[in-house]
Amino acid sequence: MHYTVAYDITDDKRRNKVAKILKDFGNRIQFSVFECNTDRRALLRLQNRLEKVIDFSEDTITFYHLCGACEKQINRIGVKKGLDEQSYIV
Repeated sequence: MHYTVAYDITDDKRRNKVAKILKDFGNRIQFSVFECNTDRRALLRLQNRLEKVIDFSEDTITFYHLCGACEKQINRIGVKKGLDEQSYIV
């Protein structure tokens, strides 16, 4: 399953921890946006790890699931920073 994960984390230390966790599951495509290709079980592990780091009163992490048909319609121009052919199921 393909997910785009975007976050708005106010604290530098928490933001760095979130980015480090997300790097284990996918590729950074923008400063606060990652693309992850993972199964449901790994996604739940990812969310659990992130929930232990963020401050629920200040921070936001949003997961956008892209269905197979939607994933095929992704178009990029310029430098391609998205997922490559390898899988990031952890």
